[in-house]
Formats: sequence, structure tokens, C-alpha cells
Amino acid sequence: MSNGDARRLFHLPQEPPLWQDAAMHALPHLALLDWLALAIYFASWAGYAWFSEHSHWRDRGLIGKGRELRLQWAYRMLERDLRIHDSNLIGNLMTSVSFYANTTIYIIAGLIAALGAADKLVSVTADLPFGGIGSQDMLELKLVLLLGSFVFAYFKFTWSLRQFNMLSILVGAARQGKAGEPGIDADAARIAGTNSLAGDDFNRGIRAYYFSLAASGWLINPVLLASLSLIILIVLYRRDYRSPLVLTLLGKT
Repeated sequence: MSNGDARRLFHLPQEPPLWQDAAMHALPHLALLDWLALAIYFASWAGYAWFSEHSHWRDRGLIGKGRELRLQWAYRMLERDLRIHDSNLIGNLMTSVSFYANTTIYIIAGLIAALGAADKLVSVTADLPFGGIGSQDMLELKLVLLLGSFVFAYFKFTWSLRQFNMLSILVGAARQGKAGEPGIDADAARIAGTNSLAGDDFNRGIRAYYFSLAASGWLINPVLLASLSLIILIVLYRRDYRSPLVLTLLGKT
């Protein structure tokens, strides 16, 4: 009988996974630079999420304009008797989200495999030009951060898919009519709102991908983690508020 079987048989507390135990042991040994880099990482991610979704600048960027266009789409859709084109558009959106959800599963599986082979990774990278990736405990902690970022992205993508499925149902159940007619404004608001919620979760998943790239920089050193976090923050802002696409949608080109 294995140790784990004996613990289950006698209702003894289960031992945590080796990587989890090692990661917890690594936390007290983080240098000040590591803590500072992690603070910049999480502050950049959470701060930009609040700025783009909850601040009064929200409506000036791509997210705000997208919500406005979804409402226009809902009204145009409700005027149509045949909604095949609308169903095709929703299907295209779902295909993109499904692609990212499937890809994220493979990334998560690869990171879990890397956690299981952390001791080998430490020895293999010991002679690399940047001086290796530290101790096994530190490597596992860094991989846990990377894994957590992709798990977050996976949950956002799958929830976005479920909301797009509900959007399809709403499109099928919606009545036909024009703005101002009984029930049409409520249907349009409900359809556009569901579409926006699904799109927002897709954006959150994409944002998690961006910051996962920053998290991978910690595998090399904390300075790279902090630097990539700030670079990604700037890139996201420029794309959401200063890109040619936003200027075109706002009629400023």
C-alpha cells in the first residue's frame, strides 16, 4: 500500500504536491527585486483592467466603441426577417474564442509537464548565457505564476464561449421590429449587452496572454519581468486608445 493510499484509508491529511511545497518554501527567499517586479506585474495587469473597463476613459477606447457598435448591430439584426448573416458573424466570433481556449489547454498541459520536470530543467539551463534559472524551488514558483496566468485566460475564454452560446439563443428568440416598437429596445439592449459581456471576457483572456509573456520574463530575471510588464502596459494602451483602428472608428482619421 502506497503512502497516499494509507492516508486516504485512515483519513489522514493529504500531503501537498511536491511543486506546491517547493513553491511555498521559495516565497520567504524572494529578493526585494523579485517582490518589486511582482508588484509591478500585478499592478500593471489589474490597473489596466480597471482603467479600460471601469474608469471614465473606458468609452474613449476600443472597448467603449465596440459596445456602441454592438448595440447598432442588435437594432439592425432585429429589423431583419432572415438572420443567417448574424448567425455567421456570431459563429466567426465563437471560432476565434474556441481557438484560444483550445490552445490554452495545450499550454497549461505543457507547463504542468514542466513543473514535473523542474529538476531536469534546472540542470539543463545551468550553462546558458544568462546564468541559469535559479534553484528548483524558484523555478517552480515562476512556473506557477505562468501557469496561473494561463489558467485565468482559459476560464475567461470558456466563459466567453458560454456567453456567445447564450447570444445565439437570444438572436433566435428575438422578435422582429424597429427601434421604438414594443419590446424592441429591451431586446436590443439584452442582445448587445450579452454580446459585450462575451467580448469583454474574450478581451480579458487576450490580456492574460499578453501578461503571461511578461511572466515568462521572470524565468530569466526579475528586471525582465518588470520591464516586460511596463512594455505590455504601453502596448495595450496604444492599441486600445491610440491605434489607427480606434481613430478610424472614432472618425478622427
